[in-house]
Amino acid sequence: MTRTVTAHGHTRTKAAIPRQRPRPDKATRKRLRRRVHVAGLALDPMTEGEVVDHVIAALKRGEGGHIVTPNIDISRAVSRDPDLRALIEGADLAVADGMPLVWAARLLRTPVPARVTGADLIWSLSEAAAFYRYPIYLLGGPPGVARQAAARLIGHYPALTVAGVDAPPYGFEQCPESYARVREAVLAAAPRLVFVGLGFPKQDRLIAALREDLPTTWFVGCGAAISFTAGAVRRAPRWMQRAGLEWLFRLYSEPGRLARRYLANDLPFALRLLTVSLVKRLFS
Repeated sequence: MTRTVTAHGHTRTKAAIPRQRPRPDKATRKRLRRRVHVAGLALDPMTEGEVVDHVIAALKRGEGGHIVTPNIDISRAVSRDPDLRALIEGADLAVADGMPLVWAARLLRTPVPARVTGADLIWSLSEAAAFYRYPIYLLGGPPGVARQAAARLIGHYPALTVAGVDAPPYGFEQCPESYARVREAVLAAAPRLVFVGLGFPKQDRLIAALREDLPTTWFVGCGAAISFTAGAVRRAPRWMQRAGLEWLFRLYSEPGRLARRYLANDLPFALRLLTVSLVKRLFS
């Protein structure tokens, strides 16, 4: 029986334990039928606790996987690029990291239970990993940040084993030697959980390659979660997260880097998505 795990005051609930394989079994087919289609993406309607239970159950069976957490920025990119869509569809779990996706699903009468972010999963999965003695690996962030994140996680969960940390230089994936070094370091550490915070789609392309070498390891494409965990980048207050205003907090914190992405690209996409979803609800 899977142990209920709590993190940051969230109550973990039991979840069905489906398997996703090229030839899916009955449980997996049932879960796939339950997937919610929003913005052209198939999302798993799971809570954070259910994701944790799913991953731990798979790890106990010696099975690995890949979690993606699409937000509006990722959804917009995927809508224009079939290769990126295939990257998302190839993941074992896809959960909504973005309140507009949650709202759109509700408008379409196919709701997902909650927003599930990489920034939250890095804590809840690390807590579970500490309890079950599964080593983790942190890959991404500016120099030194992954090490700071590891120290904070261990401070909260003293039983946690951090098998390694790495902060690859910008453009490492274009250099065969640098790419090989990153890959070999992960393989040598032999973690069971890897948090890859390199941004989409770089992190998920790397995960797709590493999964072939570590079939019993779970990978989480977590974006800025490592920097959040380290305290190098502040997260929005909880009330802003719940209200779908975390993007506004990040825009205020980093206007030079995020203004164009959020205001010129993501905001119009989100408004179109919600408008189309509302029209579909009204006329369906």
